[in-house]
Amino acid sequence: MKDFMQENMDEFLPLREVVFKTLRQSILTGELKPGERLMEIHLAEKLGVSREAIRKLELEGLVTMIPRRGAEVAKISEKNLKDVLEVRTCLDSLAVRLACQRITDEQIDDLKKACDDFVLATKTGEATAITKADVKLHDVIVRATGNERLQQMINTLSEQMYRYRFEYIKDSAYHALLIEEHRRIYESIAARDEERAVAEITQHIENQLYTIRKHLHFTE
Repeated sequence: MKDFMQENMDEFLPLREVVFKTLRQSILTGELKPGERLMEIHLAEKLGVSREAIRKLELEGLVTMIPRRGAEVAKISEKNLKDVLEVRTCLDSLAVRLACQRITDEQIDDLKKACDDFVLATKTGEATAITKADVKLHDVIVRATGNERLQQMINTLSEQMYRYRFEYIKDSAYHALLIEEHRRIYESIAARDEERAVAEITQHIENQLYTIRKHLHFTE
């Protein structure tokens, strides 16, 4: 129902916004590969794309302008990955601390359901569904903090992480580990054990850095 409503809402958006969202989604899910050129003339014919849409993608760090070549999908950088995960470690550590202090019984149930839904998503083998389930699980924790500014910051960071998250989530070899990590995070928050929750979320992020680096063949 949500996807149907979103599609209908898109009908009322300016063309440049529809194009921007279409290209953005294609980049985030890997349909458009890092380093792939965005041929403006071809795109203009295919999607009616405007330079404004490409500029917005550039501002988000998803597109790079290359002299005499034009726009291309930004490459996945190890430096950017490390930078994002360093910030995420700090923000998520704060989030789980606040969640331990403020989470309601209903939100604890929501978190347990999100863990179960993630398990079900892994059984589909569909990377997009698995990624969405992973994001939803973390969203429950962030909402439980009751801190709107923290939610905004983490949501922005989560969007920047989407490409990296998608790269390793699509590999089924990591699913069992993710399920176990989610279970430990859930249990620590449900027990309102702040120190354990921080340790679990930190380990979760460190494992992400390791697996993404390995998957993308980054070297020390």
